[in-house]
Amino acid sequence: MLQLAALRDVTVLAVTDHDTLAGHEEAIRAGEKLGIRVLRGIEVSSLSPQGEVHVLGYGVEPSDSRTAARIGELREARDGRARAMVSKLHGLGIPLSYERVKQIAGDAMVGRPHVARALLEGNWVTTRQEAFDIYLAEGKPAFVPHQGLTPAQAVDLIHQANGIAVMAHPGIYVGDADALLDELLAHQLDGVEVFYPLHTPEQTEHYLAFTQRHKLLATGGSDFHGFAGDGEVVLGSIRLPAGTLESLDERIARVRAAALN
Repeated sequence: MLQLAALRDVTVLAVTDHDTLAGHEEAIRAGEKLGIRVLRGIEVSSLSPQGEVHVLGYGVEPSDSRTAARIGELREARDGRARAMVSKLHGLGIPLSYERVKQIAGDAMVGRPHVARALLEGNWVTTRQEAFDIYLAEGKPAFVPHQGLTPAQAVDLIHQANGIAVMAHPGIYVGDADALLDELLAHQLDGVEVFYPLHTPEQTEHYLAFTQRHKLLATGGSDFHGFAGDGEVVLGSIRLPAGTLESLDERIARVRAAALN
């Protein structure tokens, strides 16, 4: 991934895998060799009454065992969710092997993209997107919602891990994103992912105005999911306005200073 980032002239890369802190040390070492700064991160999955919500955490580095253990539990929950999806597919007459899904995931956090690839491999669908459209997207017969954290709890967990919390891609949230953002402000939400490949220009303008109104960070990213990704984004496809990284660093430094006091 870092080699690809270098080819695409990426100079700063945040590793924000879903529900895990794994891979940071390796990524940082690879970045040092290639002249790329790597930010520690996570993308915490949560569930609101209206649908899934993803909260990005930047600078996360838990300093207590309880918070680290809580983050570790997120991985176990993802594994259980994937097993439940496979079970639902069995009920639909698709004898997908969970062991094969795990093989496809490898060292990565197992999730819907790996189930989709297994469906494609078994010729139950003709494209990975079709796997989501027919079986795995919210409201489809094999969808299994996340259990456990609410969006507010996800924000709190990131703060407990000495990170800053940013609502991911609000423009593709299925519910009322503005109402959810207002709710998360009470939990000291730090920012909003404004610059995102699937946001319309109107959405970008709207969420940028929201961050300015509430003095929040306006962040962004490609949401690159891997070499066999969704075909929607390219690593390095997002260029952020001048000063974005400096503002991010400043807020991370404030959080860490507060944790030491």
